[in-house]
Amino acid sequence: MSDPDIIVIHEHPEWQKPLFAALERRGVRYAAFDLKRAAFRVDELPEARLYFNQASPSAYVRGNTRSVPLGLALIRALEAQGKRVINGSKPFLLELSKTTQASLLRHLGIATPKTLAFNDVSRAREVAAGFPFPALLKPEQGGSGARMFLLETPDELERLLEMQPDLWQPDHLLLLQELVDYDKDHGIVRMELVGGELLYAMRVVSHGRFNLCPSETCNPETGEGECQVEFTPAPAVEFHAYPEVRAETVLAARRIAAAGGLDVCGIECIETANGPVFYDINANSNLRLPVAMAYGGFDPFERVVDFLVQKLDS
Repeated sequence: MSDPDIIVIHEHPEWQKPLFAALERRGVRYAAFDLKRAAFRVDELPEARLYFNQASPSAYVRGNTRSVPLGLALIRALEAQGKRVINGSKPFLLELSKTTQASLLRHLGIATPKTLAFNDVSRAREVAAGFPFPALLKPEQGGSGARMFLLETPDELERLLEMQPDLWQPDHLLLLQELVDYDKDHGIVRMELVGGELLYAMRVVSHGRFNLCPSETCNPETGEGECQVEFTPAPAVEFHAYPEVRAETVLAARRIAAAGGLDVCGIECIETANGPVFYDINANSNLRLPVAMAYGGFDPFERVVDFLVQKLDS
């Protein structure tokens, strides 16, 4: 298509199908730029009135490691030429770095777990003196719960990385993050925001799983997901509409979105007796239709299209 209204930059076509369908229903001219195997010329960038970045940090777990650097290069090239990119390089870089997320949250005065970044186990043991265990091992560039482990002691960290050196991929940077206690039956809280406003909130009951991707492709209502990262023999993840979300929690999420330049995002936290503790910021927001219907009787993808059309007209 020549000169579409919107170009959607993505890597996972299954995740985009509901968005594409909503754009088609509204008669919005769009084109898809698939990052898996792609190229672009800087002197002939793909032309559109608006660009929507839907690239995912978890591309490497699907064998598409090259998608992230190409996507970032394309977005920066577009921005350098004055193009308008929804969820551009600033929020994308924020999503790619859990250390940056933790640092931003601390700068905002928002509670977040203690976090330690390392590229060498021996140095991590030195810096981790006094670090609270048990702790979570996470990748700097996360996504879909990949490469996450619960560690009881520092010795477990060393043994794990000796047995599974591939855990250093793709960037050879890992994190230890404080394990915050919470009501497992209540679950974690994820809020979806569009244009800085709350779209809906949901409770996610994990049953010990780390892959909490809200996409129905990854975590369907019944059965196993098509792109399941982990194969833990545990019950399926539960997603529940949560209109009772605390006002202070929503306010904090809105502050995070504003500070991070996030146009469309999913922000996760744990509710504790001392208030919410935030731990994950997602610029690539996989929306869940059943939750939005239960929350307020609307199609969340239509709301995203409303936002995109508003940006087109502004």
